[in-house]
Amino acid sequence: MRRSAIRLAAPIVLLLLAGSGARPAAAEPLIADLSNHLIAITTGFSGTDVLMFGATDGPGDILVTVRGPATDIAVRRKARVFGVWVNRDTLEFGSVPAYYAIASNRPIEQFLDPTMLVRQRIGLDNLMISLPDADPAEVETFRRALIRTKQQQALFAESVGKVSFLGNQLFRTELHFPSNVPVGSYLVEVLLIRDGAVVSAQTTPLVISKIGVGAEIFRFAHVYSFGYGAGAILGALLLGWIAYLGFRRL
Repeated sequence: MRRSAIRLAAPIVLLLLAGSGARPAAAEPLIADLSNHLIAITTGFSGTDVLMFGATDGPGDILVTVRGPATDIAVRRKARVFGVWVNRDTLEFGSVPAYYAIASNRPIEQFLDPTMLVRQRIGLDNLMISLPDADPAEVETFRRALIRTKQQQALFAESVGKVSFLGNQLFRTELHFPSNVPVGSYLVEVLLIRDGAVVSAQTTPLVISKIGVGAEIFRFAHVYSFGYGAGAILGALLLGWIAYLGFRRL
C-alpha cells in the first residue's frame, strides 16, 4: 500500500511544484526523481519495480537509462574435444555494466540520430565497454555473445521501456529489476531532448543491497572466505553423520 501511495502521490507533488510560486520547473528545464532510492534484497526477493517520475518546462522527448556497477567479465567459447565440451577460447571485457535498461516516450530513432547515440553512449551497441586486444572480428563475436547472455539473464533489457507523459510536462516510467539483479550502486540518467539535441540531463543514484540474514551470510562468505568454506564442509560432514546415525537405527 505504501508503494502504491508513493506512485500516486509523486506526479501530484510535481504538479503542485510546477504550479507554485517558486515554479522550479520553470527554473530548471528538467526535474526527476525515483520513488525509492534503495532496493533491499531479502531472502524472498523476486524482483521489483521502481517508479521514475519528473517534469519538464515544455515539450520535448525523454530518454531514461539505467546502468549497474561496472565489472570485468570473461567470455568463453566452448569446443568439443574427444566428445567432451571444454572451454577453448576466452576474451575478457572490462567495465561491463552489471545491468542496463533504457526507456523513452517514443522510438529513439525518431528524435536522435546515430551520431548522438554514439556520443551519449545510448543503446547496447554503444556501451562503453573496454575491448580486449584481439582480432576485431573475434572481439565482435564475443561481444555479441556477452550481450546475448546478459539478455538471457534479464540483466540487459531486450526492448526499450515506455515513458508516459501526463499532459505536456509530467512524465513517468516503471523501471523493472529482476530477482537476480546484482547488488551495488546504480545510476539512473534522464535526458531531455529537443530538436535532436540534449538540452538538460539529470543523474539520480540508486542502491541495491542485501539485508537480513542472507546479507550477513553473503558478507561473511566474501570477507572470511576460508572460514566460510571450512564451516560449510564441517556442516555438511555433521549433517551426513547425523543422517547416518538416523538411518542406522532404522
